[in-house]
Amino acid sequence: MNTLRVGLVQQRCTGNRQENIAASIQGIRAAAAQGARLVVLQELHCGLYFCQTETTAGFDLAEPIPGPATETFGALARELGLVIVTSLFERRATGLYHNTAVVLETDGSIAGRYRKMHIPDDPGYYEKFYFTPGDLGFTPIDTSLGRLGILVCWDQWYPEAARLMTMAGAELLVYPTAIGHDPNDDAEEQARQREAWVTIQRGHAIANGIPVVSVNRVGFEADPTGVGAGAQFWGSSFVAGCQGEMLAMAPTDCEQVLVVDLDRRRSEQVRRLWPYLRDRRIDAYGDLIRRYRD
Repeated sequence: MNTLRVGLVQQRCTGNRQENIAASIQGIRAAAAQGARLVVLQELHCGLYFCQTETTAGFDLAEPIPGPATETFGALARELGLVIVTSLFERRATGLYHNTAVVLETDGSIAGRYRKMHIPDDPGYYEKFYFTPGDLGFTPIDTSLGRLGILVCWDQWYPEAARLMTMAGAELLVYPTAIGHDPNDDAEEQARQREAWVTIQRGHAIANGIPVVSVNRVGFEADPTGVGAGAQFWGSSFVAGCQGEMLAMAPTDCEQVLVVDLDRRRSEQVRRLWPYLRDRRIDAYGDLIRRYRD
C-alpha cells in the first residue's frame, strides 16, 4: 500500500480517568470509521496535566507497562485492527517514573515504547519532579504499518532527536504533546509561541524529508494549587508533509479527530531532490556532543 491513513485524536481532559479514556476510545473509533490504520493520542491523555505543580500525590497517577491502559487500548487495537500510539505515566519501579509513549500493534501486543528524553522544568511544566529522563535512546519502533519515530512534546524542539530518529530509519515522526499558553501572556506572545511550535516541527519534516504527526491536547486546565494561572492548551494538532506542507490542522479551541492520508512514496521522491542525508558533513560535527562552544 502506498497510502497510510493516520488518525489524530485531540481532546480535552478532566480529573476523571474513566471519562478521559472513554473520550480517547471514542476518538479512536471515529478515526477507524474513517479508515485510519494508525491512530495517535495526545500526551498523558488519561488525565489532567498534573505537572503544573509538584506534589508527591501526583505519583499515584502512574501505572505499570504492561498495565491497565495498555490492556484497554491493546484490546481496542486488536478489535479494530489498528496501530495505536498511547502516552502514559509509567511506574517502572518504586521511585522511578517515566513519561512513556507505547505503540500497540494490530494484534493488541506492545510493539515498543519510547521514554521521553528531554524533560522540561518551567513554570507550569514541572516535569523534572516526576519524570526520569528516558534511557531507550532515539530508536524507532517497528510495526506492521512501518517504522515509527516516536518522540514526546519537549522533544519537539530538538533537531538532534528528529535527525537521529531519521538516521535510524523512521518513516514518520510522531509527537504526542501537551503544550499551551500561560493565560497571563498577551495575545501577541501567545501567537508567537504557537507559531514557533508549528514552525520547528515543520522544519523537522523539511530537514529530514519525513512526515510529522503532532497531537496536542486542548482546553483550559486550572492550577490545582490556585497559585498559577493554569494552562490554556492550544490544540492545533497537525500533520506536515515531507516538505513541511501543512496537510491538516485541528482548531485551537475544541476537540477534533483528524484523518489524513500520507503518501509512503513521498520521502523517497523528496530526498532524491533534496539529499540532506547524503550531504551531511559528519566529519565536522564532533562538537555537537558538547554542551556549548566557549
